[in-house]
Amino acid sequence: MASSIIIKGIQLNARCGVTEIERNQPQPILLDLTLRCPNDRAFHSDRLTDTVDYAALTQRVQEIGECRPCALLETLAEHLCQTLFQEFPLTQLKVWVRKIRPPMKDFTGSVGIRLLRSRQDMAPTTQSNPSPFLVTQFSRLPHGKALDVATGRGRHAHFLATQGFSVHGIDRDRAALNCLQAQAQEANHLPITTECLDLEMDDLRPPDLGTEAFDVILVFFYLYRPLFPQLLKALKPGGVILYETFLLENHLYRQHPRRKEFCLEANELLTLLSGLQILHYDEGDHTGTSVSDLAFTARALARKP
Repeated sequence: MASSIIIKGIQLNARCGVTEIERNQPQPILLDLTLRCPNDRAFHSDRLTDTVDYAALTQRVQEIGECRPCALLETLAEHLCQTLFQEFPLTQLKVWVRKIRPPMKDFTGSVGIRLLRSRQDMAPTTQSNPSPFLVTQFSRLPHGKALDVATGRGRHAHFLATQGFSVHGIDRDRAALNCLQAQAQEANHLPITTECLDLEMDDLRPPDLGTEAFDVILVFFYLYRPLFPQLLKALKPGGVILYETFLLENHLYRQHPRRKEFCLEANELLTLLSGLQILHYDEGDHTGTSVSDLAFTARALARKP
C-alpha cells in the first residue's frame, strides 16, 4: 500500500545566508515535507508505533534548523535529510525549504530549494559497517537462518542478509526496528524480519527464543546473563554463536558502559558458553561499536555439538 505523509508549513527561525549578518540574525524559513515509511500496519492497528510520529519529526526539524548556521539553503536541506534518515524509519523524503523574506530588493516572493532523497541514496552515511570480528569470522558461519540479538538499527542483520542469510532481528527499540525494516524494503526487500521484544522483563523466566531454530546467533555489545540458556537452546546442532561485548576494563578505563554489571569478567564468556566447542576466543583492545572506536572486549565463536 503506497502512501505518503505530508507536513506543510513548518516554521523555522534559522540562521542561513551567505552574509555574516544573515547568519547572525535568525530569519523566517518555511519548510514542507513529504515522506514515506513502512506504515502499512498502521491503517489497521491504529497504533502510533506502526508509523512515524509526525509531531516528534516536526520538533526535530525545528531543532535542527534553528541550531546550526549555514550559508546555503542547499546545506540546510541536505543536513535535514541526513539527520531524518538516521533518526526515523523513512524510505523516501521530499523537502521544500524556502526563505519567505529573502534579502532581495523589490522582491516579495520566496526563494527555496526542493530535494528528493531515498534511504538508498543516503546508505553510505546511514548504514554502519559490520563488526570487524563478524567480517573476519564470516567464512566459518554455516549458511541458513540467523538470529541477531539486540539488533538495534541492524548493521549486522543487514550485512548477513546481503550475503544470502535469512535474518530475524530482535530488540526492544521499535523505532530502530522500523528503520531496519525500511532499509530492508528499500534494498530490494532483503530477507529480514524483526520482533519488538524486551529480553529483560523477568530474570527468572527470560523469553523463549525457540528450540534448535537458528544456524547462527549474533550478539554484539549486549549482555544479559539470564538469556544464555535460551541462546544455547535456540541454536541448531552444528550451529554457531558469535559473541562480542565489553570487558570490565572498558568500564574502569573508559567509563563505558556506566554500569559494570554490563561488562564481562576475564574468561567469563567461556563459562557462559560452557558446553559449546570454542572455535575462537580472545580478549583485548579491539575496534568497538564503530570503526573509529576502541573497546576492551571479549570475542568468541562457538559451535553447538
